[in-house]
This record gives sequence, structure tokens and C-alpha cells, in this order.
Amino acid sequence: MDNKKQMHIALSEEDSAKYAFVPGNPDRCVRIAKFLDNHKLLAQHREYTSYEGYLDGEKVLVVSTGIGGPSAAICMEELKKIGVDTFIRIGTCASTSTLVEKGDVVIPNGVVRMEGTGSHYLPMEFPAVPTYELVKHLESGAKSLGYDPKIGVNITKDSFYTQTEPETKPIGYDLINRWNSYLMGGAQSTSMESATLFLVAASLNVRVATVLVSATDVGTTNRNSGYPIDVEKRAIEVGIQGMRNIIMADKEN
Repeated sequence: MDNKKQMHIALSEEDSAKYAFVPGNPDRCVRIAKFLDNHKLLAQHREYTSYEGYLDGEKVLVVSTGIGGPSAAICMEELKKIGVDTFIRIGTCASTSTLVEKGDVVIPNGVVRMEGTGSHYLPMEFPAVPTYELVKHLESGAKSLGYDPKIGVNITKDSFYTQTEPETKPIGYDLINRWNSYLMGGAQSTSMESATLFLVAASLNVRVATVLVSATDVGTTNRNSGYPIDVEKRAIEVGIQGMRNIIMADKEN
């Protein structure tokens, strides 16, 4: 535990909670916080916007990570230092499979490590997987809300445009082959933070899981400045219900 404000998230032990939502987009923080009782803004520093609030009487933080692994790892490290030990990422993804359609709720149970930050924590042969019990709580939360969650392998990448425009890059031939192999292996979706969060969590001995909503159908790209808010809300609803399930289970244990 650390009484001083952390360098990047600008939070201290006084702001601590056991539970945290970690969306990527700072704008998504307030949309999540509105589901919490007595929510209030804590800090805004760089890509890290943070709120606190209460869910079923338990204090919960909402802290944005920004885009990609490096900033997500910093966020998790600093939240752990002030006492957080349970993380739920709420975000968006793109479909890489006909099994996942635009608007579907996606819960990764494993992630392809097409990223670099995780290798600073654990070797490549170490799998990027979430905490099983958290995945089950998110799954039951999704089903209780009437959603049919797509549970499967996600791909975490470090570069957005090497996926959407691989043929324009000097190593396009390699990128295309790699993406094709992941898809042939059954990967259902792609985003930019989950593998890193899973690997950092494993190294810090904390709990983590991710719930996403697909912003695209397979083979398409969302070119809008933001993802559809109406479908984004689905991931938030599932994240909130999943966290409720986690809090209840923790109290029972």
C-alpha cells in the first residue's frame, strides 16, 4: 500500500478499493460510474481518468487505461500498489469470426499474445488467461441480462493499422499469414489490452477478466470517431452485473 499519489494515475491509498473497472476510453469512465451509487470524479491525468462509487455497498473504482498494453500495465501496477486486487476490463473489440456479430457480448477465456508488453512480465510460453471465477461471474451476469455471451479466444495486438491495412506495411506478408493462422485456430475477436492485463495480473497475483462488445461484424471496420454507444452499454451492463456477482461471492466466502 502506498500513501503517496501514484505517478501516472494520480491516486493514493486514500482512494483505494478492492475492486476496479478498467476501461480503455476515458469517456467510458463516466458512463460506467453512472451505474454506481454516490459516484464522483477523483482525478484526470494523461490518459488516466478515475471515478469512485459504490456497488451494493462496496467501494469500486473506475480508471481508464488508454489505448494499448503499456499504459494498461502502468494502470494495473499503480492500482495494485494502492490496494486494488480485482479488475474487470470493460471495452470494445472487433470480430474476427462469423460466430461474433456486431453488438455481441464477448468474454475472452484466453488471448493470443500479439503484443509486446506482456513479454516484459512473463515469457512467451506463458498463457494469457483471465481468472476463471471472474469469467464465470461475467458469463452468469450476461445470461441473467438476456445476452448470449461469446466466450472464446481474443487476439491482443499492439498496432491497429497493421491489422486493418496489413498489405500497406513492409512486413505485410508476415502479418497476413499470422492473422490467418489465428483465425484458422478459432480466434473470435481482437482488441488491444486484454493479454497485457492478464499477464500483468498473473505476475502481481491479482484477479482479472474482460468483457467486451463487438463494434463490427467480421471483415468490416468501424470508421466512426467513436464506437456505437448503444451497443457499448451492453458491455457496461454485463460488467456491472458481473462485479455484483463477484462482490456477493466474496462476501459469502
